[in-house]
Order: sequence, then structure tokens, then C-alpha cells
Amino acid sequence: MRDVIGAPAGWIARAIRTKKLSAVEVVRAHLEHIHTVNPRLNAVVFATAESAIKEARTADRHNTRGSALGPLHGVPFTVKDIFNTAGLPTTAGLRILRSRIPDHDATVVARMRRAGAILIGKTNCPPIHGENSWSPLHSGTRNPYDINRSPGVSSSGEAAIIAAGGSPLGLGSDSGGSIRLPAHYCGVAALKPTAGLVPVTGGYGLVGGMTDPRSQVGPMARYAADLAIALRVLAGPDGIDSGVVPVPLPKRVPKLGGLRVAWYADDGMAKPMPAITATVKAAARALASAGCVVTEERPPWLTEAYQLTMGFWGRKHMNRDRMDRRWDAFRSSVLKFMSRFDLVLSPVAPDIAPLYKAKVVGDHQFSYTMPYSLSGNPCVVVRAGTSPENLPIGVQIVAAGWHDDVAIRAAQAVERKLGGWRPASVVR
Repeated sequence: MRDVIGAPAGWIARAIRTKKLSAVEVVRAHLEHIHTVNPRLNAVVFATAESAIKEARTADRHNTRGSALGPLHGVPFTVKDIFNTAGLPTTAGLRILRSRIPDHDATVVARMRRAGAILIGKTNCPPIHGENSWSPLHSGTRNPYDINRSPGVSSSGEAAIIAAGGSPLGLGSDSGGSIRLPAHYCGVAALKPTAGLVPVTGGYGLVGGMTDPRSQVGPMARYAADLAIALRVLAGPDGIDSGVVPVPLPKRVPKLGGLRVAWYADDGMAKPMPAITATVKAAARALASAGCVVTEERPPWLTEAYQLTMGFWGRKHMNRDRMDRRWDAFRSSVLKFMSRFDLVLSPVAPDIAPLYKAKVVGDHQFSYTMPYSLSGNPCVVVRAGTSPENLPIGVQIVAAGWHDDVAIRAAQAVERKLGGWRPASVVR
């Protein structure tokens, strides 16, 4: 069963559907792998072992000729420990919530289950607005490529266990970069979807509606193609989150030929390390070789996005009415820029994974991701390079609103050309 560890979620689903593998075999292999790697990572804080095996047996019994199976039938998945899970603790890394056990699933968890996926664990996360992987309740998570380094911010446990092969697919959340930075630091693929596409109902600290359109729930995986599978499961109104719009996902896979791509390697605020600059340039060449029309051009509104985010976070005094007016003007500026381009390519962060528990200096760790939280654009992160320290380097691919599929398709092109996910050192 070694081959299933590190396999794409889509491949696993097909193997189970065609009975080349059983759901029990797949789930057991992943639980055993978590048992092997988690002592070094501390990425999974609650495992569902017995109940997951029981669900897998049920999945195998239902896998009969002519039966209607979900797209993720029998596929294991994990979720960040902010999402309600019926009968399992949901702590968000907070001591005060250590005994909180919801009686219902978050919308996205329920949708994954209805698609046939089997929950095998919940992953570590720092409290809301945590700037590293440290949780006061569960301690910290380590990076699977170097356990002396951090896997990032609040979706760090999810990124770490996916990179280490313990889970083929997971769910995270992102307000300013909390899906994207861990994906970059851990070398996995991830999607922050268009604002208003996926409900946040049942995610602790995610208010939903129009109160905070920056905060979104999205899938994380090792392969970009699996993001597309998960998005079809997750997207659409749930009748609760008032910010979700009933926009159907396109049925056809978009073509990259002729798409206009703007790229920049330096946002003018946080100078990237040379290896990151080189990786962004390589990704630009990969998109050009896929038929895109690639232009180096930095958007003019990046500094304004940083100032607005500081105001939203309360780190810069800004009257709420004035901030809303500036935010609206900013979003209009993004729309104007995106009318000239189909995609924007940039770094995810100026540096590679920081040392474990290193003190974060300033807020420029998020300066490459903040603008697209404020604008609501979909963003995909995919591994495109490796640093001299042998650590992953991801790139951020941004599409126009409601064109998540275009960003995913571009990420697949980069992945094919530059290699994508590679096994982590903790499991080699």
C-alpha cells in the first residue's frame, strides 16, 4: 500500500470505484502513515481511527455495480481544527474550547462526507490571527521538509500532513494568506476561492456574510487537479451564509492558449530572496510555453492593499467609513487591472519557511497575499521550485472573480513543467 501514500485524491477515488483498492485499505494506510510521521510533526491533533475504518467498510459495501457513488467515495480527508465536526472536538487551538464537541458538521465537512470522503483527522492550527504554527492547546507543528522550520500560519497543520503524505486532501481557511503561505512553505497545492463561492458556515471565527468577505474556505492537496474535484463538492449556497452567491461552476475545462498573464517578482515592499524571484520567472516561462501571453507588470495598488489591511487589523488608525470607501476604490482598481489580464502571477511570500517559533518582524510576510484577500479574487498556490536549503517554493496564480478553474488550470501547467509536489524529507 506504499503506492497510495502520495497518490492524487482523484486517482484514489478511481482506484476504489474500480475496486483496484478498497476504501478500508486506503483509509488504514493513511491512518498508519499518520501514526508514523505525526510524532515528528504534531500536525494531526484528533484522529478518527475506529470510526474512519467503520465508514470505509460501509463505503466498500456500497460500492456495487450500478450504485451511485460520490466523486470522493472512500477517499480520506483531513480538516483544519476550526471546522465543526459532529462528535469530534473543535478547539481552534484554544484552551477555552478544549472540551467543545459540536453536534453537527460545518457545511464544507458535510459536503465532503456527502461526496463519499472519509474524515480521518483534524489538524493543528494556531489561534485566530496566529503568525506561526504555535497553538497554546496543542503546541506547534513542524515543517515536514525540515522539522526545525515552521509550516506557516493558521492552516499549517493541514499543509504539513498533506505534504507528508498523511492525507491526500484537506480543508483550510484563509483571511490574509492562511491557506496560501502554508501551501508555499510545505510545497502543496491550495486554492483560496472567489469570495462568495464556498460557505464558511460552521468555521470557528469565520463570520461569513458581508461582515468579512476576506475570509474564505478552500481545499488543499498535493496536486492541482484535486483542487478542481474538491471545489465542485464545496461550492454553492447553503442557505445560511448570506455572502455566498449562486454562481454555477463552468462545465468545460478552460484552455490556456492566448490567456494574458501579468507577472511580478517584487511587490516593492518585501524584497524576495533570489530563489523565489527565479522560481516566479520559471513559472512565467512555463505559462508562456503553455501558450499564454506573458507580460512583466506589477499592479499599481499593492501598497494601498497593505495600508487597508493594516486598517482592517487595527494596526493603523482608519475610520471605518473611510476604510470602506478606500476598499471599494481599491476593488475597482483591481477590476480595471484584471480587464487587461486573465491571470496574475507572483510570489506567495518573500522568503521560504521560517525557523520554528521564529519571531515575525513586521507584517510584510503577508504583503503578497493581502491584496487578493481584499479583492476577493481566486488564488491558487502550487510548488514551482526548490530553495538552496532544499525547501519548497510556491507561486501564487490569481484569476478574475468566478474563474477559479482558470487559475487551477494554469497551476496544472506550472506543475507539469516544474515538478509540483515532491515527497517530504520526514517520510523519505
